[in-house]
Amino acid sequence: MATTLQSSMLPLWKKSLLLNNLFVMIAALLSGFSRSAKSFEMIVLGRVFAGINSGVSMNIQPMYLGESSPKKLRGAVAMTSACFTAFGLVMGQVIGLREILGSEEMWPLLLASNAVPGVLQLIVLPWLPESPRFLLIDQGDKESCICALQRLRGNSDLTGEMEEMLAEQAATKGKRAKKLWELFREPSLRWQLITIIVLSSAMQLCGNDSMYFYASYVFQEAGISSEKIQYVVIGTGCCELLTSVTCSLFIERVGRKALVLGGYSLMSVWAIVFMVALSQQDRISWIPYLSMACIFAYILSFGIGPAGVTGILPTELFDQMSRPAAYMICGSLIWLMLSLIGLLFPFILEGLGHFCFVPFFTVCVCSAVYVGFFLPETKGKSLMEITEEFNQRNLKAPARRSWNGPAEIKITKL
Repeated sequence: MATTLQSSMLPLWKKSLLLNNLFVMIAALLSGFSRSAKSFEMIVLGRVFAGINSGVSMNIQPMYLGESSPKKLRGAVAMTSACFTAFGLVMGQVIGLREILGSEEMWPLLLASNAVPGVLQLIVLPWLPESPRFLLIDQGDKESCICALQRLRGNSDLTGEMEEMLAEQAATKGKRAKKLWELFREPSLRWQLITIIVLSSAMQLCGNDSMYFYASYVFQEAGISSEKIQYVVIGTGCCELLTSVTCSLFIERVGRKALVLGGYSLMSVWAIVFMVALSQQDRISWIPYLSMACIFAYILSFGIGPAGVTGILPTELFDQMSRPAAYMICGSLIWLMLSLIGLLFPFILEGLGHFCFVPFFTVCVCSAVYVGFFLPETKGKSLMEITEEFNQRNLKAPARRSWNGPAEIKITKL
């Protein structure tokens, strides 16, 4: 979470991602040699460095991808970050099997395996160009921007895209990147800020991670042996991966709003069915299978919309000067709410029992209502068009007149 506060200050997206791999390398070394050194502190420190790497990556990658992609593919390209996050989850579940690296002898290698994507990124990233939008708007380097666009687009016509970026450059001329507190004081960003606060918080408060907590219990009640549960749990990760890929294929056809609205609406339905199934778990023989189906349906609904779309919204809702600070808020809230759920869910489970998903159901319903009424569709629109649409909502209230003291009263003698 602390790294999200720093990621908004990093000046170059590609170079920041390259430097960020140092943290994952340090984490892998500490975790890999912790057993031979007989040091529990090395494991803790390694997880800290791994957290730093995750915090920076989850903020900068969507920005870099969103700024480097064309308008018609912006959502699909930015969604690849969510797809590979889900892919990493599945790979972690697979190599964590007892037959691979999940044994008592091999767990140091399991913790050190996060070095593999770091090495791949160090090999591939130097060959990729910097974000064209960043080069033009932030650095004012038009020639480098054109070169980067040509490398990314090939022989495509760049006229329309350059005109859009030049218009945004003119609109932000003389401005500097906003700090966190400046976003809260800027009236023209009010609804964009409210939107990412609501949806970033809801992404963790919706209870998707808590569903993973229930998975082993439900699978065991369904008659699956303890030895086989680890294989079935991989299916939950595959569900999230499948829906993330599906979301990336349909996001430019269906639109962002429809996917998020549909995702939270379906999650509300599955939460109710899941709570009813849990309350009848010991009374009806086939209910455990219904509970198991609800787990997969809940994860599928989460992956089809909220999991992927939420991460790309700051790219589309904020201009170049506000985007880094917006991602700082978004990332901080995601990690904060994840920590909050991890701390509070055991108490919620103890207090509400089988109805522990009532708070998550409430979050899903409220999120669906907010998206339905307040989130505009951004599919196929330029960043300037989206900004103008929000300006109509942010600035529609008449400006208040400032009070300059009592008016001067003239008295005329009759």
